[in-house]
Amino acid sequence: MRVLILHQAIPHGADLAERDVLVQVRVVREALQSLGHGVRVRPCTLDLASLRGELELARPDVVFNLVESLGGSDRLSFVVAGLLDILQLPYTGSPLTALMTTSHKPTGKRLLMQAGLPTPPWIEADGSAFGSFALPARWIVKNAWDHASLGLDEHSLLDAADAAAVVQRLRRQHAEHGGEWFAEAYIDGREFNLSLLDSERGMTVLPPAEIDFSAFPDGKPRLVGYRAKWVEGSFEFDHTPRQFVSAPQDTSLLDELIEWARQCGRTFNLRGYARVDFRVDAAGHPWILEANTNPCLSPDAGFAAAVKQAGLSFTEAVRRIVAATGVSTSSTPTTTAPADNDPVLLLDDVQPRHRLPLKQLVEDTGFFTEEEVGIAVELVDERLAKGDASEYFFVMAEIAGKLAGYTCFGPIAGSDASYDLYWIAVDPTLQRRGIGKILMNETARRIGLMGGKRIYIDTSLRPDYAPTRAFYIRCGFTLDAGLEDFYRPGDGKAIFVRVVDTSA
Repeated sequence: MRVLILHQAIPHGADLAERDVLVQVRVVREALQSLGHGVRVRPCTLDLASLRGELELARPDVVFNLVESLGGSDRLSFVVAGLLDILQLPYTGSPLTALMTTSHKPTGKRLLMQAGLPTPPWIEADGSAFGSFALPARWIVKNAWDHASLGLDEHSLLDAADAAAVVQRLRRQHAEHGGEWFAEAYIDGREFNLSLLDSERGMTVLPPAEIDFSAFPDGKPRLVGYRAKWVEGSFEFDHTPRQFVSAPQDTSLLDELIEWARQCGRTFNLRGYARVDFRVDAAGHPWILEANTNPCLSPDAGFAAAVKQAGLSFTEAVRRIVAATGVSTSSTPTTTAPADNDPVLLLDDVQPRHRLPLKQLVEDTGFFTEEEVGIAVELVDERLAKGDASEYFFVMAEIAGKLAGYTCFGPIAGSDASYDLYWIAVDPTLQRRGIGKILMNETARRIGLMGGKRIYIDTSLRPDYAPTRAFYIRCGFTLDAGLEDFYRPGDGKAIFVRVVDTSA
C-alpha cells in the first residue's frame, strides 16, 4: 500500500516542541515500512494549491496525518484534513469535525458539558461563565487554540474571587500576547492521561497513566506545563514522571476514568488514536480537561508508553491506526460476516479445524500477549492429543460455520468439585450478541454435569481489563480475592468465583 505522511513544515530555528513532529515522522515511517508499505513524506505549508495538485496526481492509498498546525498556527491544524475530505483521500486519526471541535478548547468543553461529562467550570473573555458549582478562587489561564502547553506555567494561575477579575486578566492576556484566552477552574489534585487506540471492536482505552507530583515541594502548583514537557534539565521535566497505576484502592476511580474516556470517544467521534486528560480533585471526583485528537507519537511520549504498557508493539499500534481508516491493508479476500439472526451453534469439544481460527480469534481480541496466545494453542493441542486425559475441556461456539468464541476449563487438582475456567474469548467482530454469556452458561452447565460445584476464573487487575471484570460479574461471578503485583509489578490478579446451580 502507498502511504503518504503529511506533517507541518518546521521552520529553521524551531524549538523542541515544534521539531518533535519530525521524530514522530521517523518512527511512524519505520513502522509503516516494517508492515510492508511504501512510504513518502511531505511537509505542508499554507501553499494548499500546490499540496492539492500533488495529492491529485499521487492519489496515495492512505494519508498518515501528522499535521498539528499550519503556517505556525494551531488554529489551522484541521485545514489539511478538510482538503483530504474534499479529495476523498482516506487519512488517519479523527475526522474533520472532531479535529475542529477539540482544537478550540472552549468548544470542546461545551460539548463535554452538553454530553453530561464532567469538565471544570470556565470563564471566557466576554464574561460568559460555564459550570455547575460555586465560583472557585483559583483559575488557570489558557490559550483557546495553542497546544503543547505553550506558555503554561505557575504564572498562568490566577487567584480571583469574582468573575470581573478573571475577565480583566483575560483581556490583559489578549492585549499583551494576542489570541483568544479563557480561564478554567484549577483542580488541585491528581492528573491522569488515558490514551485510546482503535481496534476491530472500536476505540479501546489503554492503561491509564498518572503524573507523579510527589517530588514537588509544598506550595508549588502541580502542573504539567511547557517546562515539564519540553525543557530538559528543568525541575518540572525531571520530576513529573509517568506511572501506570493499578492499585486496588484506585480500582473504582480508574474504572470511572476509563468509562469517561470511552464516552469522550463517542461524544467527539474520535477515531484511530486519541488521548483524554483528567484531573481528580481531593474528593476523588474526576474532571475532563480535554480530548486530544492527535497526541504525540514520539517514543518517549505518553501514547507510546501506554501502547507498551498494554503489551502491544508500536508497529501494531500504527497498523491499527491505519486500519481504522477503512482501507484494506491486505490482498486476502474478505469473508461475509454472519448475519445478526444466524443462530449460535454450541459444540462440546474442540476439533482440529478450530486450531488456526482459534489462534486468530485470540490474537484479534487485542488483550493477549504473544506468549499467552501460544498457551491458548498449547491447550488445544493437548486436548486434541490426549482427549479427556488432558483434563482440558472445551465449549466451542460457531455462527454460520465461523468460530465465534470458545471456553476452556478443567478440574482443579487436589479439589473435590472446583473447576478452573482457563479461557474465554469471543471474536471481536461478533461481540455484543451475547455469545460470551451463552458460552459461560453452557460451560457452567457442563461443569455441573461433571460434578463441579464452584468455578474459578482470574484476570488482570489492570484498568484496561475493567470490562472483562464487569463481564464476569454480569455472568454470576463474584470477586473472591485480589493479589497485587501477581503477574508483574503494577499488574495484579483478580480471582472470581461462581457457585454452580445444580437445581436446573
